[in-house]
Amino acid sequence: MPKTKVAQFGISVDGYGAGHSQSLKNPLGVGGRALLDWAFATRTFQRLHGNEGGTTGIDEDFLARAFENIGAWIIGRNMFGPVRGPWLDESWKGWWGDNPPYHTPVFVLTHHARAPLTMSGDTTFHFVTDGIQDAVERATAFAGGKDIRIGGGIATVQQFPRTGLIDELHLAISPVLLGSGESFFSSVDMLKLGYRCPQHASSPHATHIVLSRNG
Repeated sequence: MPKTKVAQFGISVDGYGAGHSQSLKNPLGVGGRALLDWAFATRTFQRLHGNEGGTTGIDEDFLARAFENIGAWIIGRNMFGPVRGPWLDESWKGWWGDNPPYHTPVFVLTHHARAPLTMSGDTTFHFVTDGIQDAVERATAFAGGKDIRIGGGIATVQQFPRTGLIDELHLAISPVLLGSGESFFSSVDMLKLGYRCPQHASSPHATHIVLSRNG
């Protein structure tokens, strides 16, 4: 049965999913890039960037799973880019260049309408102004029976378990401290919402935990 899931989501040992002062230079905030250090050397990451080789093992296994059977994505506007408020023009087309890594329809949550944006590699960004329920319904229609993956930022991800719309979360806890930033579990009581931790595994670079509802 298709799932709506969060995968490959890095957090620090003090619970932050992004550092402070997010900007064009630091899209994950100050120090936030370290939350994904565990992934950079893996075979899947290297292949996504057109390279050969890469490491295998626990980190590779979890990263590869994160991209399996994905029919559509939903992301927040903050993940799409640093532009705020109304779209003054449509020059910003994301952080990723002409060929973003999604290769599926991507539904961007925003308060400001914008025409769909078609990129290379079968990625089309659709801008959704009617909230997460509408985004899930539209993503489901496009996904063709495959899973829907939820991307960041933190505020976007937090909305989904609160409304029972996340079946599974894979969090990668990196051995770094950020001290401040955006707290992943802030105001979200995962236990009360029915989530359990049926799987966890550690590598030298991260501890991977999987949370699922009633799981």
